[in-house]
Amino acid sequence: MELKDLKPAAGSTKNRKRVGRGPASGTGKTAGRGMNGQKSRAGGGKGAGFEGGQTPLARRLPKLPGFRNFNRVEYLPVNVSRLDAKFEAGDVVDGDSLKAKGIIKHADALVKVLGDGEITKPLTVRVDKVSATAKAKIEAAGGKVEEPC
Repeated sequence: MELKDLKPAAGSTKNRKRVGRGPASGTGKTAGRGMNGQKSRAGGGKGAGFEGGQTPLARRLPKLPGFRNFNRVEYLPVNVSRLDAKFEAGDVVDGDSLKAKGIIKHADALVKVLGDGEITKPLTVRVDKVSATAKAKIEAAGGKVEEPC
């Protein structure tokens, strides 16, 4: 058997329908498009979203309200109770240590420590932001908050 001998299976292929090739073809004159009208003409037919002349849904619905501030900075929240559970006394809390403990996914992510819960261990916190209540709780437990927060 050679490449020239390969053929499709019997009955698996059909000839293309050639429309508009005279009355004897069965699809002559109007080429299977019926009589007159919008759909019989080249490029005819209604566009996507056409609803029979009714105002389309995309035009009936209002645009989204408000706006999105593209200068907004998103911080990952971490509560002091989570720090108390995951860290030992005297540890340094920063992006690398938070990633190592599995609290955040990326060490360079922006983190803000929030004051929910209690903290009993003295920790050194070096993250991007710390809320006022979290700062008060950390310092009350004997820890310290270092800049840039």
